[in-house]
Amino acid sequence: MIDLRSDTCSQPTDAMRKAIASAVVGDDVYGDDPTVKELEREVADLLGKEDAVYMVTGTMTNQVGIRAHTEPGDAVLFDQNAHVYLLEGGAPAAFSGVLPRLLPGVRGIFTANDVSAALGVSHRFFPSTIPAPVQLLCLENTHNIGGGKIWPIEQLEAVCAVARARGLALHLDGARLWHASAATGIPEKEYARHFDSVSVCFSKGLGAPVGSALAGSREFISRARRFKQQIGGGFRQAGIIAAGALHALRHHRDRLLEDHEHAKLLANGIAGLPGINLDVSSVETNIVRFGVTSLPASDFVERLYEKGLYVLPSGTDGVRAIPYLNITRKQIGEAIDIISAVAEAHSGSAQDGQASAAMSGSDRAAGY
Repeated sequence: MIDLRSDTCSQPTDAMRKAIASAVVGDDVYGDDPTVKELEREVADLLGKEDAVYMVTGTMTNQVGIRAHTEPGDAVLFDQNAHVYLLEGGAPAAFSGVLPRLLPGVRGIFTANDVSAALGVSHRFFPSTIPAPVQLLCLENTHNIGGGKIWPIEQLEAVCAVARARGLALHLDGARLWHASAATGIPEKEYARHFDSVSVCFSKGLGAPVGSALAGSREFISRARRFKQQIGGGFRQAGIIAAGALHALRHHRDRLLEDHEHAKLLANGIAGLPGINLDVSSVETNIVRFGVTSLPASDFVERLYEKGLYVLPSGTDGVRAIPYLNITRKQIGEAIDIISAVAEAHSGSAQDGQASAAMSGSDRAAGY
């Protein structure tokens, strides 16, 4: 089975397993785990922040970040297809009690004018106590549902500047920030400097078994540690898993362009197939999203699975595939062959007028 469901499906390398097996550990709840502390220091330094805290998942780092920036009843600005809004179990409402205010992003990218329009203009005739106060703006880079879209740095700066001028805090969901830096050459620190908090993931593109980190000021991370503990995120001998994350951080960032090459290879190999709608230029990093018109996406991915290819449906007419650490060029070629066979077998099912927009499903439907 060729598994392209997610880069979270990667397996630890032999070198990573050795690092995990030999990890020096302590009780992290008491602040005694040296490997966790080493990982947190390196992440904070890499992102240009004062401190960082290691947690189990990116959902936890994002949601603890939101909670640490807000109080129940506050409003938060999200892109309409943000992972933190759509794909984290309703946690902004359940954990932080915040009101989502949605921005009309295109593949996850919105404008400074969008932010200004959402914030509006106050007037003395309208009581300020009526609307929920907007306290936080969240961005996602790269954008998952946007097909691995990278935020243009100038647009990111403009958006953050408007939010900052209006008194908002800024959080970056940088689960795949490593990919943005690999593709553009812009250091993670340069992206991160515009934000009060940044979440990064080790178990996606970097291939570690477990974990993400939240970085920010010392005061902010101290508050975040309280909420991490509150929701059951306290580790004990966590150095065992932190060692895998630390190895990935040190050794796997330089190879990410290989995943980008594999994604582009896959996209080029299937873009012209009957019933497949895919704009190859939209593939900027390691995520390939394409539309299908010959079958419902759920049926299409079942046919692929029967032939040995595991991918995810995304909405009614979209599919997502992600190359990662353990996927070889040969497997990408085999994946192209399988998709070709299914597409050709059902080419007569495609109906005129059913064609999805390029990147079908990526701007309106879920995919992990």
